Amino acid sequence: MMVPLDPSDKLTSRRFIAEGDTVVVYERHDAMRAVAVRAGGVLQNRFGVFRHDDWIGCPFGSKVFSTGGGGVKGGGKGGKAGGGFVHLLAPTPELWTLVLSHRTQILYIADISLVVAYLELVPGCVVLESGTGSGSLTTSLARAVAPHGHVHTFDFHEQRAASAREDFEKNGLSSLITVNVRDIQGEGFPEEHHGAADAVFLDLPQPWLAIPSVGLMLKQDGVLCSFSPCIEQVQRACEAMRTHFTDIRTFEILLRTYEVRDGALKSATADEEATVGPLPQKRRKFTAPGENTDCTQKNSYVLVRPCSTARGHTGYLTFARRLVYDSQTES
Repeated sequence: MMVPLDPSDKLTSRRFIAEGDTVVVYERHDAMRAVAVRAGGVLQNRFGVFRHDDWIGCPFGSKVFSTGGGGVKGGGKGGKAGGGFVHLLAPTPELWTLVLSHRTQILYIADISLVVAYLELVPGCVVLESGTGSGSLTTSLARAVAPHGHVHTFDFHEQRAASAREDFEKNGLSSLITVNVRDIQGEGFPEEHHGAADAVFLDLPQPWLAIPSVGLMLKQDGVLCSFSPCIEQVQRACEAMRTHFTDIRTFEILLRTYEVRDGALKSATADEEATVGPLPQKRRKFTAPGENTDCTQKNSYVLVRPCSTARGHTGYLTFARRLVYDSQTES
């Protein structure tokens, strides 16, 4: 299970893995998986065979070696340095977003970070969310309001809600998250949350239908965020917000990552110089790691460049603040 979340103390850095815990098995930045630790369990991958029994008692963040299989030699906690290995990481909200089961399209870290910041979440806040989906954002919301806040999340799809509830229980978040089955577009939020929410997040195809209910749920000066993939949805939602909200702003997050790798620059040969133009100075070209070259003069460099593929448009995030009314004019 996930360690109880307390933003004042990162307990995962001091905890040891126990049977029943969920660990994120890290092979490389784009190859991770969530694994439930059980006595006698075995994980097989391209690096070999890994026994769960060797993991129990290790601190999160440990590097563990394979026990053999797939041509890889090593030996659990005492594995040889030449054997295949993986790292065992704690399932933080950031890592959980990368390994969870996709029941719906999810929000990723770039959008999540802005949502948590602009909803002004601090420990003790009460958050309403619709819909739950795969629970990517929900997990980050829970950490932001821990240890004394709460996230009430709603999804109209009963099986999807049940699967999300199971994930939250497995990761030790049940005390922070309540999963409900409800059609927020058609029914609005339950009356029990009237005037009690510090923040509301909507991920709905027709968010404008739920905005009147949101106005009733939020405390004065509370913040709403609506996520929509299409700008037409944003326009209709903003129209609906004008009655009870102010400071309406829309953002689109485009994330650009960079590739960092070792390489070498070598002097061009005479034939190569003849093909690159009349300039008198020598030209140099990049040599990938492992590439054979007959040049005697070669320098090692770190190459940094934008990745050839980048995550593009995910959606639009619209934030709005509930108007603070004078007591004589509020209806």
